[in-house]
Formats: sequence, C-alpha cells, structure tokens
Amino acid sequence: MSNRSRVLIADDHNLVAELCKRLLEVEFEVVGIVSDGRALVRAAAELRPDVVVVDVAMPVLNGLDAGRQVKEMLPAVKLVYLTMNQDVELAAEAFRRGASGYLLKTCAAAEMVLAVREVLRGKSYMAASLPQDTVNFLRRQDKKMVERDERLTQRQREVLQLLAEGKVMKEVSSILNMSTRTVAYHKYRMMEVLGAKSGAELVKYAVRNHMTAA
Repeated sequence: MSNRSRVLIADDHNLVAELCKRLLEVEFEVVGIVSDGRALVRAAAELRPDVVVVDVAMPVLNGLDAGRQVKEMLPAVKLVYLTMNQDVELAAEAFRRGASGYLLKTCAAAEMVLAVREVLRGKSYMAASLPQDTVNFLRRQDKKMVERDERLTQRQREVLQLLAEGKVMKEVSSILNMSTRTVAYHKYRMMEVLGAKSGAELVKYAVRNHMTAA
C-alpha cells in the first residue's frame, strides 16, 4: 500500500480535473475525480482522502456546501478550494466553513502543489494574488455573515440549488429522495425566511451566494 497522502479532486470541468491529477499525482496519490458536489460527498465517504481539491461552483451541490458535509463526516480532511472567483468575501467564507486552502485557477502549477503540501502540514494557504490582509480581516469579522448564511438549513440549500439550476420539483424530489410535497414545502419556507416574493428572487439569492454552478 502507498504511504503517500491521498487526494480527491472535485471539478465539473474534465480538463481542469485531469490537469490537477497530472500535477498532483507525481507527489500524492490521487484516489479519484468527481464532477459534482453530491458525488464528492459519496466519494469522500468511500475513499477517505487526506485532502480534497474542490471547485466552489459545481452542479447539483456546490463546493462550499459539499465541503461542509465532508468536514462533518471527516473532520481531519483538508479542503483546498480551486476557483476562478477572486471575490475576497467568498474566500473568507470558504475559510469560515473549514477550508485549509484557497487557490485561483490562474495560479502556477507549483503553487497548487505547494498549497497541498502546506495544508498537509497543518497550515493554511491562500492564493498569493489575493489581498491576504483583507481576507483575514473578513474571516475575523463577527458572526453576522455566518448567521445570515444559516438562515437556510442544509436541506433547504440543496433544494434551492437544484431549483436554481432549472430542475423541476419532480427532478429535485428524485435527486434528494423526498416527496414533491416536501420539496414544495422547502421552497415556500425559503421564500418566507428570505422574504422572497417569487421563485426568480430565490434564484437571484442562490446566484448571489455562490450556490449554483453558473
């Protein structure tokens, strides 16, 4: 058996995922590649990686919510987010949700390998091109942003992402293994909690909060 650290890659762009695999497998054992957040949660439970390299924007279940579920299941796992999004608030949110690293897809190959090395040593790693002082300041802010995120339950966030991606209630019920009546209840409960007057306003909320792959 290999004693190399185990890495799981989650990205819905096959080319990106394969490039990450080629870069990392020289030094680490790449145990799998998945293309959506729900597949990531299942694969993590089965493969028990040491590190997950995960995109923020993924279909079915976004990287932030998937990462949270993986951390609940495997508290010791290290999450390294790899994204095109340079939003400092998003980077801060990723760290608040348990990330160990945050990289941009424009980074050099050597930086990705370095980031994985660093998180395996128990350190955190942030993209060199991001204003680290700003991200760290936002990470230390009071709990207002976290409390805002917690207005929706984990299940509601899953339902909302699928609806925002254009799935009809029957499709959502099949993916999440619940009745269409329960899906409808979650939808209207979310509208009540968020003060949304329509499904379109729910979709805007999902996009604004990085819950969709778009």
